[in-house]
Amino acid sequence: MKPYERFLRYVAFPTMSDEKSQTVPSSQKQLILSRALASELCELGLRDVELDDKGYLYATLPANTSTPCPTIGLVAHVDTSDACADSPIAARIVEYTGGDICLNQQKGIYMTVADYPNLKNYEGQHLIVTDGTTLLGADDKAGVAAIISAVERLIASDAPHGTVKICFTPDEEIGRGADYFDVEKFGADYAYTVDGGPLGELEYENFNAASAQVSFAGVSIHPGSAKDKMKNAQLMAMQFNALLPADQIPAKTEGYQGFFHLCDMQGDCESATLVYIIRDHDRALFEEKKQVIAKAAKQINALYGQGSCTLSLKDSYYNMKEIIDQHMYTVERAKAAMLELGIDPIVVPIRGGTDGARLSFMGLPCPNLCTGGENFHSRFEFLSIESLDGVVDIVERIVLNAAKE
Repeated sequence: MKPYERFLRYVAFPTMSDEKSQTVPSSQKQLILSRALASELCELGLRDVELDDKGYLYATLPANTSTPCPTIGLVAHVDTSDACADSPIAARIVEYTGGDICLNQQKGIYMTVADYPNLKNYEGQHLIVTDGTTLLGADDKAGVAAIISAVERLIASDAPHGTVKICFTPDEEIGRGADYFDVEKFGADYAYTVDGGPLGELEYENFNAASAQVSFAGVSIHPGSAKDKMKNAQLMAMQFNALLPADQIPAKTEGYQGFFHLCDMQGDCESATLVYIIRDHDRALFEEKKQVIAKAAKQINALYGQGSCTLSLKDSYYNMKEIIDQHMYTVERAKAAMLELGIDPIVVPIRGGTDGARLSFMGLPCPNLCTGGENFHSRFEFLSIESLDGVVDIVERIVLNAAKE
């Protein structure tokens, strides 16, 4: 089966995770795909295939050489973002010759070069797109497809390789992908998440991340007799947000610049809630941002009385660079594989996070490889078939090279 055919089969499974759920995994539909993947891995002849009760799918490709070499792990996630609908996904292949792409004639939905100038990089390639009403799911079913396709090739070629450990995780998109990952059972010396963007991207830096829920307690009373009595929780929330730096938001930042992102807001006069994520690559600036949001909460309480504003602040993950700097061979080996294939490595910081960030801090050094997709978490997400083939080549070459070290 070709990698893109495998990918198209996987995206037919809706697998959106649910941040509000208290179950593990957060949505049962993730398990439907994971069960299908478990069957496929068994059919390929992998060993120790296990889908545990938390939705983590483990498998082993045993070494076929007696030469000592490292055990490499390959990780991807099965869930998709809740940023837009995950079904019904109407995926199709476009032979891209340039210009805008009509995704949906009936609804007048176009992916334009003006909005997405990165399209110019794909002239002459075949792009998998949706009808503009759902995401595609290349984040991260392209990673799943690349890993399984690479393993299939390794088995078919019988080229010398060491042991390869595979894990497909649930709930990465809601920051829980490593919560129940069993590093000891996984048993890899180091690993790669296959969860990045365009072909050649290689990432070992990510945001330090925290979440903040800010609750406001107001006092409601008839507006006709409200003078000196009413405390409007919604207005307190607006005042709180105004205390944060207006230029430190996602729409005004790039590269290594961090931000405060208001993700959700609910409220009425009596009570209101704001939900933020806080991000920065620099650990010191990250800590400063948390202090800024805590100071804003204190200011609201100083103005409206203690208990008017309650802040719940929780760290999510940290910059994997702190760990990978001690294991740069993982990055250099990925670079070498790309260069051997004629692919230019593009080392960039992740303006987000991956399972690999937390896994690195759990004792498993884990940089991030590309998938060949772009515009993730969007109705305009797409995947280049040629780029996906290149990712399969990279993963296979990393494994084969390890047996030569």
